[in-house]
Amino acid sequence: MKVLVTGATGYVGGRLVPRLLDEGHEVRTTTHDPSKEGPWFSDRVETVEMDIQDRDQVDAAVEGVDAVYYLIHGMGGGDDFAQKDREAAQHVAQALTQHGTSRVIYLSGIVPPVDESELSEHISSRLEVEEILSSTPATAITLRAAVLMGSGSTSFEIIRQVSERMPLQTVPDWMNSDVQPIAVVDAVEALVGALTADVGTRSYDIGGPERLPYADLLDRYATIAGLERPQVEVPLLPTDLVGFLAGSLTDVPTPTVEALVESLHHDMVCGEEDFRRDLLPEGYELVGLDESFRRSLADPRETSASDPATADPMGPMPQDPSWAAGGDDQPLLAKAADTVRGAVDRVLPD
Repeated sequence: MKVLVTGATGYVGGRLVPRLLDEGHEVRTTTHDPSKEGPWFSDRVETVEMDIQDRDQVDAAVEGVDAVYYLIHGMGGGDDFAQKDREAAQHVAQALTQHGTSRVIYLSGIVPPVDESELSEHISSRLEVEEILSSTPATAITLRAAVLMGSGSTSFEIIRQVSERMPLQTVPDWMNSDVQPIAVVDAVEALVGALTADVGTRSYDIGGPERLPYADLLDRYATIAGLERPQVEVPLLPTDLVGFLAGSLTDVPTPTVEALVESLHHDMVCGEEDFRRDLLPEGYELVGLDESFRRSLADPRETSASDPATADPMGPMPQDPSWAAGGDDQPLLAKAADTVRGAVDRVLPD
């Protein structure tokens, strides 16, 4: 099949494209800046210029493909992110309809079973994008994931960097919701399977074999990483302050951290697990949580990272963001001092 992958240089897209190529699919990717050096697999794909906010460029990118992977998420801050996500999805939906594209596959987040008024702004926006794509004549398959495990994943890097930089884990009393992490290799396998699955328009919750409270997830990481990190439950910590502190202590962009922290007010677990039956090969075994941690933490010099084609996708890859693989080398005390100053300014503004 001829497939368009939007967000091909992102964390998931950069791991999905090689799998699609290995399966024999013809892949088209997009770039916002043609002068920028492409990813390591760029010589094996067709690349076209596309700004997701430009309807004509989106239309041209979708023309002639059998399916589209929609891997674009507006995780930045600002009051207009939802509007931008809406317009981007509408541009793709119009192109799908115009060209009779048969399938669109969207990677989204778990939607907890609560009233929509209780959903975070980012989850609400994800749900709106899903609804827009599902309104087209194309078969629209949405994969909803909570915590993606793997070096370079925003969720994993938050866990890693907070655990490694804080000798004491201060856990808000409201952060006791369950999560169901999934290894990125399993998520990619489900994305590949969604391309040819004999199903109609629908969503799938995707998750790994374990569900556990987020505080326990932090504790499991510390154990596997060989860290001693006592936990202290702290009451009455505002969500926005927790998101700011976590974002300041890590190198993951703060707006992204704040959005992920906000979602932890609800259980982020699978409501159903049909993806195992419909999207994964028969007999496929999901990666366990401890193995996910070990593979994500493996020394890249021992996992063929010098050759991305043979490297473990759970580990670092060349197109990962600069804050991946543990982040920068700024001393902890300096980063903590900056965080404290920022928190004071936030609580006691001028």
